[in-house]
Amino acid sequence: MQGFLRIFPAAIVVFLASASSAFAAGAGHQMPLNAEELSNWLPLTNSSLMVWVATGLIVLFCRAAAGKISIVPAGMQNFGEWLIEGLYNFFGSLLGPELVKKTFWFFGGTFLFILVNNWLGLMPGVGTVGWDLLDDESGAVVGFMPWFRGGNADLNMTSAMAIVFMTVWTFWALQANGIKGFVAHIFAPKGKFQGFMMKLMVVVFFLVGILEVISILIRPIALSFRLFGNIYGGEQALEKLMGLAPANLAFLPALPFCFMEILVGLIQALVFSLLAAIFLNLICDHGDEEHH
Repeated sequence: MQGFLRIFPAAIVVFLASASSAFAAGAGHQMPLNAEELSNWLPLTNSSLMVWVATGLIVLFCRAAAGKISIVPAGMQNFGEWLIEGLYNFFGSLLGPELVKKTFWFFGGTFLFILVNNWLGLMPGVGTVGWDLLDDESGAVVGFMPWFRGGNADLNMTSAMAIVFMTVWTFWALQANGIKGFVAHIFAPKGKFQGFMMKLMVVVFFLVGILEVISILIRPIALSFRLFGNIYGGEQALEKLMGLAPANLAFLPALPFCFMEILVGLIQALVFSLLAAIFLNLICDHGDEEHH
């Protein structure tokens, strides 16, 4: 772990320099709102290609960290154990010891997946390496097709992750509460009431339950647009900043904000997985009901 701490500041400096040079190289290219298809016959976009690259890097990291397990961890195994243990303890503090055992594979994997995709979007060549689009008749350049685009700068990717979360959220919620308990958790009165007050609370909690259902349905929309908006907006802001200086110095205005985008990538990965864990805990936590 000490070796990692020694090289981490140098790695950040190299990353910042390469990221700023990458943005400077593509200062004239405006990222479209939608991901672009790389082929007419293959369902592959530049954002999905980046997602596969991120997945491959995560697999290689896991192979390097767990390929040869030793009793005294060192090198990549040491860093991997530190990372997984830290994430496990973090989500365990939110979900509890029992729930985190069943769900850590999702929350830990989602955090790493989003983080790697966010940081890969700042690497050299993303949005700048590709080919020119030519007019069929005149042969003039009419556009530019980048091979890579940040995975989370595509609303399709963030929406897919939000839908997958709501699917497993529903499964875990029904597993923990049952169908009757799931409905009661949303609509049933909380507390002890009698007589007229009980009838009134039934109506009140039923109306509150309707609002809760609406809130549950909105959650995947909020999760997907929050992540997409922050990543896409950050890349667009860096493009605009580079337009404030000449081409050979275009990286200077954006250089300080490259570090901010690295931080934003980390925060957004944490926010998505944190909110998902909180949503699950809210439906699975029975509070004092377990003690009665």
